[in-house]
Amino acid sequence: MKILLVVVLLLYGPFWSSHLIGVDARADPAVSPGTQVGIKEHRQMDPNKNLVIALIVASSALGAILLSLLCLWNFRRRNSLKTHQKNAYNSDSLKGLSLAPFMSTNNASRMSCNKGAALLMDYKFLETATENFQESKVLGEGGFGCVYKAKLGENIEVAVKRLNGGSPNSVGEFETEVELLSKIQHPNIISLLGYSLHGEARLLVYELMQNGSLETQLHGPSHGSALSWHHRMKIALDTARGLEYLHEQCKPPVIHRDLKSSNILLDSNFNAKLSDFGLAIADGTQNKKNLKLSGTLGYVAPEYLLDGELTDKSDVYGFGVVLLELLLGRMSVEKLGPSQCQSIVSWAMPQITDRSKLPSIVDPVIRNTMDLKHLYQVAAVAVLCVQPEPSYRPLIKDVLYSLIPLVPVKLGGTLTVVAPPAVLCSG
Repeated sequence: MKILLVVVLLLYGPFWSSHLIGVDARADPAVSPGTQVGIKEHRQMDPNKNLVIALIVASSALGAILLSLLCLWNFRRRNSLKTHQKNAYNSDSLKGLSLAPFMSTNNASRMSCNKGAALLMDYKFLETATENFQESKVLGEGGFGCVYKAKLGENIEVAVKRLNGGSPNSVGEFETEVELLSKIQHPNIISLLGYSLHGEARLLVYELMQNGSLETQLHGPSHGSALSWHHRMKIALDTARGLEYLHEQCKPPVIHRDLKSSNILLDSNFNAKLSDFGLAIADGTQNKKNLKLSGTLGYVAPEYLLDGELTDKSDVYGFGVVLLELLLGRMSVEKLGPSQCQSIVSWAMPQITDRSKLPSIVDPVIRNTMDLKHLYQVAAVAVLCVQPEPSYRPLIKDVLYSLIPLVPVKLGGTLTVVAPPAVLCSG
């Protein structure tokens, strides 16, 4: 608008000036031989001249006012953008974030990740929060990098996952994780609080899960001693609820693609949440046969491993393997020799279907602590989930309904679950 006004003044300014000069020239005795006539003409045109001058003055005043307002608006807009950008990267402002809902452990159903809630955080601030990624702060380690415990304030503790490397795969997984977890929300899915970029290093900031992963609880130093039968069924139920939300309620549906015990995290009350969505697929209509084979040996469904066929039943297979781990206390894949391994599925199938043998192969920590009818029911669900043919596997919502009666109401064994509606949308 400012440029347009300047152009108008430049184009029409000379015209107005020449018009006035022409009127004065006819009234000048030195120019006009008919002095009296010239003066008469000059006097007759005085009203027109006054009108033109008045219009010019009014237009100039109006243009000056509009130009001033435009400059003031532009100045304030620039200052507002600078202030917004400064606050977004200011580490002090992060201390005032309302992170309390994410940290609360009193009621897992209240913990959620609102759409678009993930914040771009300052790398130096997170570096300080982890004490420069000190080794003593490491909560876990994997092929992606390390997870560190960090303190954002006096009472706010979080987990910071540091992804190393700038390969296309790692960059793609990072972007997928941020995009998905910024949109989906559920009490049984991990909450992403923020992320950061610094060179090739990429950081993801999550709510802190005090009891670590299910893998650590089952196969770590405690060997599952903290997990009773009812707690294990509660973990299975929470996992099924998270998957049911992804498969049935998200639009479009989401396939996790890497469901395993290390990606199931436990809070202080052993409420389970799905994590690590870097390999997730959020488009139910795309051709999944063209996807690069990804996942973890022992949890990958046979049809996906052999033919690249990926469906929601692939997640159901992974869930079945986790259920076998909870039931038997064995790892998904165990080494038998220098070059020989055995999966929990191939080991368990000949025995778990025999009711006379089943009680003797259950994890010793929970052996003889459950109703045998419940044991047989869980074993039957696990067997169905790991069927080689995907069409024989149940839907995750059917698994969910079969597990609910096995969990005490005080631990969450009810159909009523407080969860926000699915908000995921593509694009």
